[in-house]
Amino acid sequence: MSWDILIRGGTLYDGGGKPGQPGDLAIANGRIAAMGPALAGMAERIIDAVGLAVTPGFIDIKTHSDFTLPINPKAESKVRQGVTTEIIGHCGFSVAPCLPGKVQILADYLSGGAPWLPFREVSFPDYLDTFPNVAVNAGMLVGHNTLRLMTMGLEDRAPTAAELDEMCALLDEGLGAGALGLSTGLFTPPGSFAEAAEIMALCAVVARHKAAYFTHIRDESNRVLEAVEEAIAVARAFPIHVEIVHLKCSGLDNWGKAARILDRIEEARADGCDIDCDAYPYAAGANPLKNLLPPWVQVGGNEAMLARLALAETRARIEAEIADHGLNNWGRIPSWEAVQISISPKLPETAGRTVAALAAERGIDPIDQVCDHLIADNGATRVLITSISEDDIRTIVRSPKALVGSDGNCVADYGVVAQGMPHPRFYGTFPRIIGHYVHEERLLPLEAAIHKMTGGTAQALKLKERGLLKEGWAADIAIFDPSDFKDQATYAEPHRYPTGARTTVIVNGVVVVENATHTGALPGQVLRRSADGSVG
Repeated sequence: MSWDILIRGGTLYDGGGKPGQPGDLAIANGRIAAMGPALAGMAERIIDAVGLAVTPGFIDIKTHSDFTLPINPKAESKVRQGVTTEIIGHCGFSVAPCLPGKVQILADYLSGGAPWLPFREVSFPDYLDTFPNVAVNAGMLVGHNTLRLMTMGLEDRAPTAAELDEMCALLDEGLGAGALGLSTGLFTPPGSFAEAAEIMALCAVVARHKAAYFTHIRDESNRVLEAVEEAIAVARAFPIHVEIVHLKCSGLDNWGKAARILDRIEEARADGCDIDCDAYPYAAGANPLKNLLPPWVQVGGNEAMLARLALAETRARIEAEIADHGLNNWGRIPSWEAVQISISPKLPETAGRTVAALAAERGIDPIDQVCDHLIADNGATRVLITSISEDDIRTIVRSPKALVGSDGNCVADYGVVAQGMPHPRFYGTFPRIIGHYVHEERLLPLEAAIHKMTGGTAQALKLKERGLLKEGWAADIAIFDPSDFKDQATYAEPHRYPTGARTTVIVNGVVVVENATHTGALPGQVLRRSADGSVG
C-alpha cells in the first residue's frame, strides 16, 4: 500500500467525544485512507506523531475572516491554531451582495471591521465563484445587515413590501448559489431596526433552501434572556438549524445568567428545536466603536452619523442614555477604562490605549473623546470591551451544549493585517481552550473539548465528510502536543502565535503548517450547501 502521507505513532481523537487511542493515520488523494495500529505501507511523507494528539482540524464556526482572507490568504493566525475551516459573513455583515453604485456605502458601513479590504460590486454567486485561493476551507453566510443596506440603507423603519421582496430575492440568490445560511446582527443598525416579522419572512426563504440561521441576538446584555427567546422562536417556527453566536452575558448587571440561558437552549432542543450556541473564551469582546452608542446615532449612514456626533446635544443625549442603561449591547461597565482602542486607521498611535486614558490626557469627558475619535477616524475605529464574567465563561466552556467560535479574523504578525491591537482571540481561541481550560483549570477532558471544536461543530453545520477522523473523509487534520499548545496572545501583545514547535496542520490532504511553520500552501475550498442541506 502506498499513501501520500502517513502519520505514525500519535494518539487519535476521532472528534466524536471518545478518548484518544494510539494509532497511525494514512492520507491519499486528500482523504483519510486508513487508520489503525502500526499501519503497514509506504508513503511519500511520514510524520512522526509520537507524543502528539492527532485530531480533526478545528472548525471555527464564528468568524469575520471574509474581511481579511482576500488580503491574508495564508490565514496565519487561524491555521496555526489548528483551524482548517472558517464560517464567515456573520452578524449580518457580509461583503456580498454589493449592488451597483453601493460600494462606498458598504465600505463605509463595514470600515470598523474591514478597514483594509477592497470592496467591489459583486453578486453572491460571483462572490463564491471568484473567492481567492486560501489556506483554509470557507463557508459563507448572507448577511441581513448587508441586505438591508443594499435595499433601504440605514433607515429606522420597516421595509415596504417591495423592499422586503428585494431582500428575499437577494437572499434566495445567495442561498441558491450555495451560501450556508442567513446571518443577522440584531444588536446594531440596520439589523436592530428590523422587527421579528421581517426576520421570519427571511427565514422562510432559509427554510425553503434547507439552509441555516446564525444570529448575533438582539441584546447580549440587559435583555439577553428575551433575545434568546427571539432566536428560539425562529427555531420553533421553521425546521432549520439556529445558531446563537458568541453567547455572552455582557455588563455587570447580567453576570451569572449563562447557566439559565444554556438550560433554556437545552429545553428548546428537548422540544424538537434544532438550536445551538457557541462562544469564545475571553472576558473582553470587540466591536466597532460606533456600535457601542445608541442605534439612532447611525441612522442615515456614515456621513450623517459623523455630522450628528459633532453636535453638543447629540453628545448630551448619548451620555444620558449610557448612564441610564449602559452601552448598546454591552451593558454597564465599571468605567471607560474597560474600553480599549484596538484598530484606528487614521489614529494608529491610539491602539492599545483606553478611552478613559485618552480623555484624561486631553482633559475632556469620555463621551467627547468617543465622538471626537469617531469623527477623526471617519467612523472606522474598533475597540475591545471588557464586560464578561470569567465564571460565565467557565460555565459555557464546560457545557457540552456550547461550541467554540473565535469571532475573530485571520490575521498575521506581518503585513497590512498586522496593524493595530486586535483581540487576542484572533490568535489564541482554540489553544486557550486546550491549554488553559483543559490542562490548567481541568474544566473538561481533552476529548470533550476536541468534540466541541470538530465533530460537534460539523454536525451543527451539516458538513459532509468533515469534522471526524473517519476513513474516506476529508483529510483536515491538526497534530499538536496537548501539553505544549497554549495561547500566547494577550491584550497588550496580541500578535503572538500559540506555543507548540511540533504543531502540524493538514487541509484537504495538503500540509499547510509543518512544525509550526507555514508552508505557503493554499489548499482551502469554498464549501457550498447542497439542495438537501448538507455542506461540502
